[in-house]
Amino acid sequence: MDLRPLAGLGFGASLVSIFARLGGGIFTKAADVGADLVGKIEQGIPEDDPRNPAVIADNVGDNVGDCAGMAADIFESYAVTLVAAMLVASATGSGENADQVYPLVLGGIALFASMIGIHTSRLGAHGAILSTLTRAVMLTIVLSAVGFYLASHWMPAGVSSYTANSLFASALTGLAVGIGMVATTTYFTGTNHRPVQEIARASRSGHATNIIAGLSVGMESTLVPTLVIAAGVIAAYAFAGIFGIAIATVALLSLTPVVVAIDAYGPVTDNAGGIAEMAHLPEEVRQITDELDAAGNSTKSLTKIFAIGSAGLAALALFGAFKLEFGSRLDNVSFAIDNPYILAGLFIGALLPFVFSGIIFKAVGKAAASVVEEVREQFKAHPEILTGERLPDYARAVRMLTRASIRGMILPGLLPVIVPLLVAFAWTPFGPHGSGAQLMGGILIGAVISGLVLALMLSTGGAAWDNAKKYIEAGHYGGKGSPAHMAAITGDTVGDPCKDTAGPAINPMRKVLSLMALLLVPFL
Repeated sequence: MDLRPLAGLGFGASLVSIFARLGGGIFTKAADVGADLVGKIEQGIPEDDPRNPAVIADNVGDNVGDCAGMAADIFESYAVTLVAAMLVASATGSGENADQVYPLVLGGIALFASMIGIHTSRLGAHGAILSTLTRAVMLTIVLSAVGFYLASHWMPAGVSSYTANSLFASALTGLAVGIGMVATTTYFTGTNHRPVQEIARASRSGHATNIIAGLSVGMESTLVPTLVIAAGVIAAYAFAGIFGIAIATVALLSLTPVVVAIDAYGPVTDNAGGIAEMAHLPEEVRQITDELDAAGNSTKSLTKIFAIGSAGLAALALFGAFKLEFGSRLDNVSFAIDNPYILAGLFIGALLPFVFSGIIFKAVGKAAASVVEEVREQFKAHPEILTGERLPDYARAVRMLTRASIRGMILPGLLPVIVPLLVAFAWTPFGPHGSGAQLMGGILIGAVISGLVLALMLSTGGAAWDNAKKYIEAGHYGGKGSPAHMAAITGDTVGDPCKDTAGPAINPMRKVLSLMALLLVPFL
């Protein structure tokens, strides 16, 4: 059965995902940053105060970026991973349909496990929200592991290629990678752990020390997830080769239903806090929503790290499919590391996530600046807005951000499409035989490696900055309105585009790049 047309399905999902991630991320973070800079810092009014013209755009952006964007990202990762696993099975397996159906069976099992995990988790007597949500994930992982074992031994998936135990071990490796990433993210973004508290403590010295501490935490946070993924790649390959890596990725992404569920918790609690502020509810209500929101920041960071790790593994599986496809066409093409075209490709690929992120940061900055100017103009033209005698024009800010986000996502969205096209049609016809494939292969691996580490740093560091602000607002180091709080707000505004725009958007960028390369194989 020829499964190569499925690459088009994955490419379509990736394109939708990259635009949802970019457009939603630019919209939500420009609104958030603009509202904070004018409202909280310049005017000293509370977050989500209805007098702020950008407050509705901020609340809308939470849903656009964190719900729609994340769901598109995870769906795309899942679809691409299933396609990659089936392509690898078709190229390396026994030729039996069971090899190609096995990844789909794993996804079906995990769907039922996620339903059980979500509906059986209840808030305990101590009210530990983050622990409750983490238990839902862990229960889903345990139930999925049991189902994977039964499926691996029941299906004749490896009658002539892989044993049942090797397939199950590969699936178990993917789940283990998920556990490692969950534990690390909880530690680096939780308000009751050292990293967030260190950023809050550094805020007492000013804005610069807050930024320095946040960068430090973001960089440190990459260590364990990267090592976990590296160990997972080695283990999965030892069990079942490239197909083992693909199965490990499928097993990890089969947790998609529970991950999307706990991700939606974050925007819901964030908007609940905004509604409480706009409705002038008692202060104790806002304190409760702030606690819920702090847990939501950790769950959003957890799901982003999940998406980043799975995207890295998915891109690696796609590279395996890319290499196997070339192996079937050109037997003498080598992907050895000492090849100059491979090395050149590695440098170019490692560069792409940084260029991509830089363009995104610029787009967020421009959109946020336009929001700042709009809010200032409304306050200047209608001073009665600040006294509560007149409602601001919320719709103007929403329209402005919609236009800015659409314009801002065009260039970074085109980048992973243009690069493979240049290799295929500007280099390959004139370069040595096979050099286009080698250059493209190096680009794919370079983008996977640098993109993984950069996305981990941006996403975890941004969440830690946000929760450091929440930690201070809970009454530590002077609480709301203190100098430490002002410094933490600056750190939060810097971290916003890191954790909600640039970091997560690197995931679909790498997969669009990989799928474009796979689709362009005949021209390379």
